Amino acid sequence: MEFQSCFPIWDKLSAAQQNSILDSLALRQIKKGTVIHNGSMDCTGLLLVKSGQLRAYILSEEGREVTIYRLFDRDICLFSASCMLRSAQFDITIEAEKDTGLWVIPAEAYRKIMEESAPAANYTNEIMAARFSEVMWLIEQIMWKSMDKRVAAFLLEESAIEGGDRLSITHEAIAKHLGTHREVVTRMLRYLQNEGMVNLSRGTVELLDKNRLTALSDT
Repeated sequence: MEFQSCFPIWDKLSAAQQNSILDSLALRQIKKGTVIHNGSMDCTGLLLVKSGQLRAYILSEEGREVTIYRLFDRDICLFSASCMLRSAQFDITIEAEKDTGLWVIPAEAYRKIMEESAPAANYTNEIMAARFSEVMWLIEQIMWKSMDKRVAAFLLEESAIEGGDRLSITHEAIAKHLGTHREVVTRMLRYLQNEGMVNLSRGTVELLDKNRLTALSDT
């Protein structure tokens, strides 16, 4: 898989702009658990996932994490280059959830192209709008949905990502995704187990009744 086939607006750039990207482009292999970008003071550059999985989250003053979005094959992360967006600064941390291969376009190189190319500027705005929609969706979930519904929705999402009903994930990891305490997640999971929707074992959550989980998450 080549960068050119993964970058959506490649054919809309001039030859000089394409060469500028290729000259500055770096391919990195990131181990699971590695923090790639850490806050608004860190300007890593534009990230394009070749393969693997990244997690973007925010951190409260108390040290509590909440996932705002995740990135998969061919997804692009713009907030890791937020320094090039003068009116938008975000304290977002990005880490690899799985071993990940990704391309990095330095922020300055992309900013120059964005200033020259209308397709690049429009594409950047589209990415920004999509990410803000995800953030607004998250805020709605936190404000209006009870924790049992959020846990059910998360388990269904995780099952879809992993392609199976047996999830190797800890209560602590779920709590980090949802921005809550491990004890709260444990209480919710035990409730779901008592209701026959999941089965719990050490480091594993098995989904037993996805129809009921879906009904719960949608109410």
